[in-house]
Amino acid sequence: MKVLSFLKREPMLTVSVLAAVAALIITPPSWELLSDIDWRTLGTLFMMLTVLEGFKKENIFRPLLRLAGNIRSMVGLSLFLVFSVFFSSMFVTNDVSLIIFVPLTIILFRAGGKERYILPVISMENIAAVRGSLLTPFGSPQNLFIYGQSGVSAWRFISYMFPIWVISGILLIGFVAFLYRRNIRQRTDIESFQFIGEWQRWRRGRRIAYLLIFALVITTIVTRMSWWFLVVPAVAIAVFIIDRQVLALTDYVLLLTFFCFFIFSSSIARNEAISSFLSSAVANSEYLWSILLSQAISNVPAAIVLYPFAVNRGALLYGLDSAGLCTLIGSLASVINYRLYVREYPGKGKKFILVFTLISLAFFAIVAVPGYFISLSPL
Repeated sequence: MKVLSFLKREPMLTVSVLAAVAALIITPPSWELLSDIDWRTLGTLFMMLTVLEGFKKENIFRPLLRLAGNIRSMVGLSLFLVFSVFFSSMFVTNDVSLIIFVPLTIILFRAGGKERYILPVISMENIAAVRGSLLTPFGSPQNLFIYGQSGVSAWRFISYMFPIWVISGILLIGFVAFLYRRNIRQRTDIESFQFIGEWQRWRRGRRIAYLLIFALVITTIVTRMSWWFLVVPAVAIAVFIIDRQVLALTDYVLLLTFFCFFIFSSSIARNEAISSFLSSAVANSEYLWSILLSQAISNVPAAIVLYPFAVNRGALLYGLDSAGLCTLIGSLASVINYRLYVREYPGKGKKFILVFTLISLAFFAIVAVPGYFISLSPL
């Protein structure tokens, strides 16, 4: 009964577990299956989630909170947060940018008594993460995978993605303006900075240590360090030494959810019947296939499954970077956003899914057609 109750509270984990079990029935488990799992992404996610908990406990985001708290209009604050995600996601990946800015959004909007805007704004931040990160080869796991496999230059990759990136940025400004259309000059009502807390002098060493660990993690991500599997335990040991309680706060439910999705995608890819079908169906329909398959297994696993059968890699890439705008499962970054919200507001998962889906689908409806026509030219 306790297990059933837990799975009810964690719908995304439930979906991922069921998907993994179904896939393992179709394709029996093997050592090859384990080797196909994207352990690098799981390791990176573990490090970022753990460091974030350290940041929160040591109040390292205090200067950023003070900076954002000085913005007096809701439009200005929302644009600041949304475009912080949009631009930072290009360099630290869409997952990491959400892990940093979604908690900050919740803190700031609570401080001003504007909690009714939290869901629409973090939904726009999700769009910003998905669409901002598409510009660079290392902005998202699927970009990094296709960039590494395709052999195209970084300049060619960026110039190919630039038009849809610009369109997305302009649209986000319009979406924020539409949210506050009834009172475009609405104030944030943040009267004091008590919510940012104080820095205790004796904890200064811990703050510096976490910043150094964060720099190491970002370096590992951006440089595609081949020794990443040594960095993961090193980070875990360092955090254990600094404050072992932080390791207990890491969101292991999210890590398990990702793990199950990777099992599903790896099992499907190794099934001969499914692979044979995809080889004839995907060619010249990459844009549609990448969007549809991502709704079942998310865009990172879909990239791994579909790439061997793709003729137009640009269409595949555009579809994968649009898939996160359709449903929650479409992008693993969206799953992270969901988890960050329900940890603060337990029992409001359905409300998140409703608001998120309505806003994301509205955005997708606008960008889907131009994205398709731009993707007709090869990468």
